[in-house]
Amino acid sequence: MAFCRRNGHRALQHNARSVPEFLEACRGYARVWRLSLRTGESYLKYIQRFIQFHVHGRRPEDMKEAEVEEFLTHFASNERVAAATQNVAFAALIYLYRKILGIELENASALRAKRPQRLPDVLSRGEVRRILAHLESPYHIIASVLYGTGLRFFENQRLRVKGVDFDDGIFLIRAGKGNKDRRALLPQTLKQHLFDHLTLVRETWEAFQEEKLLLVSMPDALARKYPGAAFDWNWQYIFPAPKPSVDPQEGIKKPHHFLEDALQRALNRAAIKATITKRVSPHTLRHSFATQLSDNGYDIRTVQDLLGHKDIRTTQIYLHTMNCLGVRSPLDI
Repeated sequence: MAFCRRNGHRALQHNARSVPEFLEACRGYARVWRLSLRTGESYLKYIQRFIQFHVHGRRPEDMKEAEVEEFLTHFASNERVAAATQNVAFAALIYLYRKILGIELENASALRAKRPQRLPDVLSRGEVRRILAHLESPYHIIASVLYGTGLRFFENQRLRVKGVDFDDGIFLIRAGKGNKDRRALLPQTLKQHLFDHLTLVRETWEAFQEEKLLLVSMPDALARKYPGAAFDWNWQYIFPAPKPSVDPQEGIKKPHHFLEDALQRALNRAAIKATITKRVSPHTLRHSFATQLSDNGYDIRTVQDLLGHKDIRTTQIYLHTMNCLGVRSPLDI
């Protein structure tokens, strides 16, 4: 395994006889480029499939647009995957060539699958209230924050104690989508509930703290810069998992944030009890937040900022969702 310079990048030269070594080097680059663990592992899966698809020991740097297009076409036609899945594979290969090998694929955008335009599932205020009424702790407060702030699921997962400002009524979101920081609303009606929740979380944290068991994971290189911060209450997760789990990168037990599967199961049970037939997911709560803001007369720029959308066209889908809301049919007039 060797490294060389190409197009101003540190390009990785692949030894075809050692695919595992190549993939492990790619995993290291994922950490350098600060990809999330889930994104990094997803990209590695598609990079591995790309290499295995083109047999005869061919190296990625010796293959270009034609081979990428051949793989994506096979992926879409033979395996009949959705456009979204095809685009994840596309993003993985762009990451491989651009970030790791230092190669810019020409006409790369032409290889991206066109996703169908679908309106998001949206819950009414009454439906949200019925779902929340059937959620137990801690999922009630987690779902309430998702709906009341419009946060992305992973942004909610990673909330730290130091990121909540009760006085100003905001959450400070660090390293959101696109690695950008922003502020989100802390609804007035949630302040006391969140304060009570944090009181219970702190009691658990203090009990473990006596045994030095709560060495929470720190973002980026802060663990080295501030070695004692992992024991600091301010750095703990607002919504921790019930018990510590093994950190996949360090191999030691650490406190972790709550998991998506657990919340999704709780939402499914609540939707059944509330007799709601719409698909209910953490992202449905975000969609409902955005649509109801628009329905209340907030301008699209405000909604865009609160959602953390880079492109206003992403936000405009909620205008289409609300177009029929409040309109009276001629049959009702």
